[in-house]
Amino acid sequence: MACDNCTRLERAIFELVAGSGDTLQTLQPAIHSRGVPLSPEVAAYLDRIAQPGKERIAMGVVKKKRKASKASKKYGRAFKKIAPQFKLKSGAWKKNGFRNAVKAAHKLAKKMK
Repeated sequence: MACDNCTRLERAIFELVAGSGDTLQTLQPAIHSRGVPLSPEVAAYLDRIAQPGKERIAMGVVKKKRKASKASKKYGRAFKKIAPQFKLKSGAWKKNGFRNAVKAAHKLAKKMK
């Protein structure tokens, strides 16, 4: 949080939160009375400090995991099929084996339906 009020903000937070089990709702009026701007990031930070034992998301947005494309799934299957040909008996990659396996898997994935 790089802003002009950083040191003042940190001091205010520690004075308010030190040793008390307050929540964000009880801290909010005290923060506003001190003149500290309360952005969503600051509110989330305060909520984590005020209740460290609870798993809570103050004002955060949960990111969705990307959906794997059809092409990446096809490539993954091709790579798993081809990889053993480019490995040693011990399971380690041969010299330039990984690079060659990637190249061969892309080529095979193009031909797969």
